[in-house]
Amino acid sequence: MMEGMELSQVQTVQMKVSPRLVAMNHVLELSSMELQQLINAELAENPALEMLDKPTCSRCGAVLEKPVCTHCLTETKPPEPPKAPDQDQILSRDDYFYDEGPSMARRDPEDDFDPMVHVASEPSLQERLLRELGASLSPEQMVIAEFLIGNLDERGFLDCTVEEVARALDVSQEEVEEVLREIQQQEPIGIAARDLRECLVLQVEYLEALGFTCPHVREIVEDHLAQLGEHKFSRISQELRISSQAVADAAHFIKKYLNPFPAQGTAGTSTMGYVLPDVIISKRDRGYEVDVVESKRFFLRVNPLYRDLMLRAQQTDAHLNESERKHIQQYVSRARLFMANIDQRRQTLQRIVAFLVSYQSDFLDRGVRKLRPLTRAMVAAELGVHESTVSRATASKYVMLPSGKVIPLSDFFTPSLSAKDVIKDIIENESQPLTDEQIAEELGKRGIVVARRTVAKYREQLGILPSILR
Repeated sequence: MMEGMELSQVQTVQMKVSPRLVAMNHVLELSSMELQQLINAELAENPALEMLDKPTCSRCGAVLEKPVCTHCLTETKPPEPPKAPDQDQILSRDDYFYDEGPSMARRDPEDDFDPMVHVASEPSLQERLLRELGASLSPEQMVIAEFLIGNLDERGFLDCTVEEVARALDVSQEEVEEVLREIQQQEPIGIAARDLRECLVLQVEYLEALGFTCPHVREIVEDHLAQLGEHKFSRISQELRISSQAVADAAHFIKKYLNPFPAQGTAGTSTMGYVLPDVIISKRDRGYEVDVVESKRFFLRVNPLYRDLMLRAQQTDAHLNESERKHIQQYVSRARLFMANIDQRRQTLQRIVAFLVSYQSDFLDRGVRKLRPLTRAMVAAELGVHESTVSRATASKYVMLPSGKVIPLSDFFTPSLSAKDVIKDIIENESQPLTDEQIAEELGKRGIVVARRTVAKYREQLGILPSILR
């Protein structure tokens, strides 16, 4: 050993995240649909975990144990319940992932409102197009329209040729072209285009009809779209004999006002699916009631056979080898940990939403303009949890309000919603199009001080066109 060097032992304390905490945080940040996928995957991988298919009351959602629901006293004919386990296989409370109190399933006996009916009530893009075309097309043309709309892909592009449609329906190509042109006049503009170029050209023509143009945009879209995508501005400027700045201005216009995927991300356009709420807030005589939806859908437990084997494995005289004991203990422990994580997720969501309901009661009673400023740190401090826990619990989650509207849970932390609602109201009642500066001045008169650029940002988020296009 070199002079001046020596070996020594020093005790240090290090904080390490346990695997259980990591798994719990992962489950907490999942949306309802992602949670269902995780449960299905776990059921497929873990033989010690199973999900019970329990009959529920169609009126109140409570678990049925008799033909008459004890919560709403409604006579119901439930499906044939699963065979009861033997006495030696009856499970204890610890083998279920939750123990829901009666308040979670209770409903007003006179309340026939089923909130889940409204989840998918928004019409799809295809349904809306067919409804709007029904007023302008003949029954014969509607057959062609249905075929064309049925062949739109997720981008909103037509996934077949006019020749294929004409051959499949035994009609002329001219008839198909006529119906296709009618569909392409519907919103979102650019729908049913056969390629990106046609999609953008349709939108340019629409803006030109409104008097909103930018020099050289049409030429670039029609003849230089590939070069534009490769950012070859100099080459475009040489071929069109214009300045590079003019090309840059046209590119900015295209990026800001044209949508390459008309069926996706267009404000005011129905999406191709619907959002499943994670939490339902219901109005009751005594106040608001919070229901975590997953507690009505997932009934997990340890497989009775594995639980029985686990008990035997703990006995010294059990005829099980070491490999069998390890297999049973591993999967039973994994199942119980998985159920505990889901139960923790439900309890955390229940506590957070219950606090939000009490804090934002004016918002629930009187609308978005009564939304109080609130941060996730404030919720964490009130509930005694870490701020990251609140962030995970509210990320990608949706809540159904008593009105039946489904909103992101993050909206409870977005005070700008009030300003956005006022901006929307101002624009809806304007006698002539107001500029962003004029809207900012009007907001100032109402006690909401925001800059013009902030008004422009909120207006774009609301999907409202600028004053020159309104």
